[in-house]
Amino acid sequence: MRRIMALTLAVAVFLTATAAFAGPLFGGNYQYVAPSDFKKWLETGKKMQIVDIQVPAEFQQHHFKGAVQTNAFPVKSAEDKQKLDRVLPQLTASREEIVIICPRGGGGAKNTYDYLKGKGIAEARMHILEDGMQGWPYPTLVAQGK
Repeated sequence: MRRIMALTLAVAVFLTATAAFAGPLFGGNYQYVAPSDFKKWLETGKKMQIVDIQVPAEFQQHHFKGAVQTNAFPVKSAEDKQKLDRVLPQLTASREEIVIICPRGGGGAKNTYDYLKGKGIAEARMHILEDGMQGWPYPTLVAQGK
C-alpha cells in the first residue's frame, strides 16, 4: 500500500512539474493573430496599434502602413528596450489592440510582448503576427520605404 501511495505521489509531482514547464516550452501564453485574420483587420480599417520591431533595413523593405517603427529587434539589450520605451506613452494612451510585428514572429516578438506586459500593457490587448513579416502571404498590403 505504501508503494502505491509513493508511486501516486511521484506521478502527481511529475505531472505538476510538467504542466508548469509546458507553457513556456510550447508557445507560452502569447496571443497570436493569423495572417488571414490580420489581413481582415487591415482591410476593414480596424483601430489598432502596430508595433514593428524589425531592424531599419527590413522595415524599409516591408512594413504595414501606420506601423510604429521601433527598430528594437531582438529586444534583448537595455538599448533595445529603450527603443520600446519611446512608444510606451502612445501605447498606454490608447485602449486599442496592439499587434507586434517581428521578422519571423518568434523570440523578438515574445520579448516585446513580455517587456510591454511588464510595463503595464494588458495582455488582452496584445497579439503577435504569426510567422512575422517573413511569413506574410499578402504582399499587396505591405508598404515599402519610410
